[in-house]
Amino acid sequence: MPQQLYLGGNLIIMVAYMAIMVAIVVPVNRAGQLRTNKLAVATAMIFFSCAVGHGLHALMTIRGADHGHSSPSWLWVTAIWDAVTAMIGIYYWTLRRSYAVLLGPGAIYVDPWGQHRLDEASAREQAAVNEAANQQAILATVVDHIDDAIIGLSPAGTVTAWNRGAEKLFGLPARETLGVPVSVLDRPDELLDRIRSGATALHDETDWVREDGATIRIAVDIAPICDAAGALIGASVVARNITAAMEAAEQQRTMAERSHQAQRMESLGKLAGGVAHDFNNILAIIQNYTEFAAEMCDDKPEVRADLAHVTTAAERATNLTRQLLTFTRGDTVQPQDMDLNPAVAEVEAMLARTIGEDITLIAVPSARPIFVHADPGQIHQVLLNLAINARDAMPDGGTLVLEVNTATLGGDELDMQPPLPAGVYARILVSDTGEGIPPDVAERIFEPFFTTKPHGKGTGLGLATVYGIVAEAGGGINLYSEQGIGTTFRIYLPLVPDGAAPHTPAARITPADGAGRTVLVVEDEPALAHVVTRILAAGGYRVVAANNGPEALDAFDKQKCDVLLTDVIMPEMSGPRLVELLHERRPELPVLYMSGYSNGLLGTTHILDDDIAFIEKPFTGQDLLLKLGQVLLPVSSEA
Repeated sequence: MPQQLYLGGNLIIMVAYMAIMVAIVVPVNRAGQLRTNKLAVATAMIFFSCAVGHGLHALMTIRGADHGHSSPSWLWVTAIWDAVTAMIGIYYWTLRRSYAVLLGPGAIYVDPWGQHRLDEASAREQAAVNEAANQQAILATVVDHIDDAIIGLSPAGTVTAWNRGAEKLFGLPARETLGVPVSVLDRPDELLDRIRSGATALHDETDWVREDGATIRIAVDIAPICDAAGALIGASVVARNITAAMEAAEQQRTMAERSHQAQRMESLGKLAGGVAHDFNNILAIIQNYTEFAAEMCDDKPEVRADLAHVTTAAERATNLTRQLLTFTRGDTVQPQDMDLNPAVAEVEAMLARTIGEDITLIAVPSARPIFVHADPGQIHQVLLNLAINARDAMPDGGTLVLEVNTATLGGDELDMQPPLPAGVYARILVSDTGEGIPPDVAERIFEPFFTTKPHGKGTGLGLATVYGIVAEAGGGINLYSEQGIGTTFRIYLPLVPDGAAPHTPAARITPADGAGRTVLVVEDEPALAHVVTRILAAGGYRVVAANNGPEALDAFDKQKCDVLLTDVIMPEMSGPRLVELLHERRPELPVLYMSGYSNGLLGTTHILDDDIAFIEKPFTGQDLLLKLGQVLLPVSSEA
């Protein structure tokens, strides 16, 4: 019975060890690690060796039962196999020691190369985690130090993040804002409701009053924050101060408007110059034919009186043309000694037709002529600008007074712009009973582009132009205003010295006789060319007329001429170009230019040089003969 138990035990252990060996070898073989996973193979060898040993013991038991005792040879076999098993065990424990494999679950199947790869994967994973942590820390630092305010909100509107930019922008520290409902947004509940309803991005602008009392404009961008599953977990708010950007944009828009306005004024100036040229040609014809008719009506005083009215109207039209050029900056300044009384009378007559029936216009001239040295057109512009401003200040009607007199200044007036030295000055007063000017506006009233009128109603150049004209004439301007009572502008201009006696009519100078000298007249306006021919013929000149440059060149080759009288602007060939070609033939030929454009305008556009002989249309017959005589005088002296 004991032998049977011993035999059964060995057989059971042998089967168990063999099963364990198969359980080890099969997965290792499937993993392709029979050659590389030495530790697993050594373990399987141990169980195989033990299974074989127990099988030998069982076999010895069976043999002993048959023969009554165990054979010594089988004892040596089992002893040797036990030695082999011991050697395999030693090899196994050596492997375990060298690879330091723990006895954890499944560790017996991990080979060193697999463990190495696992370690590398673990290291890469840890490095990625560390890199992500570093990037997150860098991002947090950037967000914290960015100038824009970055705010985190919970879905309910509680502040969860508040960077330094938010502290700087709103003036609120993070400790006072974190964990409390957001208070820096305009309509936060409405914005968050839209975010919760699925809005992906919102933009809003609001005003924020800082602790120092300054109001700034803030642009706000709000976006939802969702988790990996797409559920809303909060909202991000980016706010920035756009006050400076808005001011810069407004300044750029203002500069663009000024540039467009300057371009429009330049275009208007060119148009006015063209109109003035054609109009002056017509006026020259009217004036000179009127003069011709008056010379033939010595015995008809009534007709001469009527023609005198025509001449006066033509002179007024000439002055209006010059004013048009002055208003549009199409002409240069042409100062002269002028009486202020007629200037005020002309402006009064002009305003009486346009200023409105609800405004009473009063002109108070000086008892005697008051002469100043200024450009008449600019003085008209000053009076008209001030009168128009006064009219705008009296929307319900009132009284406008234009007054001329003299005043003595002590030289220490504080409210004079620019300051003037002591002395006696001509004074023009423009007073109204309008709304008055507030003190803060009065301080800036003469600044360029400063206006209190609605957008599109004023350019801000009117009073700045007044100031510039007065200062250029050597004068000053004073403003006095009381709100609800009215405003008075006082303009002071230097008087012409008494020795000049500008009000004394100059003696009439008789032009020199033409003495049969030949004048080549080039004028593309036939009626005006006929007028010029008639004037020159009456002055003793012989006239050769041409309508344009090519005709003038042909006429010059056929007829000897003593002087050239040519229009400046003509079709086909300009006057200066014609002169160049004629001077190639005869360099000493005297030239007198004429044009409906002013000499100042032609000079600024570089059409004519400053030192040329020039007569501006419209001109009288005496003006033309005198100017032509001046041109021919140097030639006569040399002869």
